Amino acid sequence: MPEQPPARYIAVTFDVAAQSADAWGDALLGCGALSVDAADAGAGTAAEVPLYGDSEQGGWRVARLTVLFDEAGAWQAAFARAAAALDEPLPAHSTAVIQSADWVRETQAQFAPVPVTARLWIVPSWCAPPDPSAIVVTLDPGLAFGTGTHPTTLLCLRWLADHMPARASVLDYGCGSGILAIAAAKLGAAAVTGVDIDPQAVATSRANARANAVTAAFCAPDELAVETFDVAVANILASPLELLAPLLAGRIREGGQVVLSGILEAQAAGVLAAYERWFNIGPWGSSEGWVALAGVRSAR
Repeated sequence: MPEQPPARYIAVTFDVAAQSADAWGDALLGCGALSVDAADAGAGTAAEVPLYGDSEQGGWRVARLTVLFDEAGAWQAAFARAAAALDEPLPAHSTAVIQSADWVRETQAQFAPVPVTARLWIVPSWCAPPDPSAIVVTLDPGLAFGTGTHPTTLLCLRWLADHMPARASVLDYGCGSGILAIAAAKLGAAAVTGVDIDPQAVATSRANARANAVTAAFCAPDELAVETFDVAVANILASPLELLAPLLAGRIREGGQVVLSGILEAQAAGVLAAYERWFNIGPWGSSEGWVALAGVRSAR
């Protein structure tokens, strides 16, 4: 018989400085949380807390995290372990009991089909595609890798939909849920490979590729075969992107293209400087304070 979901859940809500929200989310999921939702804590937050994101683009000072635990599990201990892993005190928090059926309905109601371009959509598995002629990437909210609708992801998806060469070979570096690799395959890439340092991301990407009936290979970076690609996309963060510049340059053929995202507008100049040795590169698009860069591999 299939495993039954918990009858009830505990939702734990607390506020943290926005720039530490990702670290808290990773720690909580690693300690047994079922999901972590982040939202802007809104007005009344401390003015001295720095903004997470561009102040003119609606950056947050404080994030409100809502964490879901199985009520039957030792959620208090898991919460405490996450705080200890971050070397942080246990934050002040509130709790609420949520019935299983209510949580499923409420969660699904939050997610609807998202148009990336006129021909490309992200659609949860419980929704009917709004346009039967569209290319659809089926993606459900996961435990660790979101819904694929963050501005940095959408920028990469739009580039792939509008600029990916026909029958290209594509490398998705830092694949997460696998959404960029899956979209590339559905958009006509001849071969697609995704890599991630997180084994859970590799497993999630493989499962999502199967759900979308596409062929794509996923592995850890040190398992990647010695080869070059027509296109590499990397939606990570500015600092690791700068460090990865020589590696990605070595993975893209002469005349091939690179797309970089996960970069705040104020960080773009630093990332550009790291890649200009190998690429004719510049800003391609921006959204909500984030910028994507795109460039062509110069002759070696």
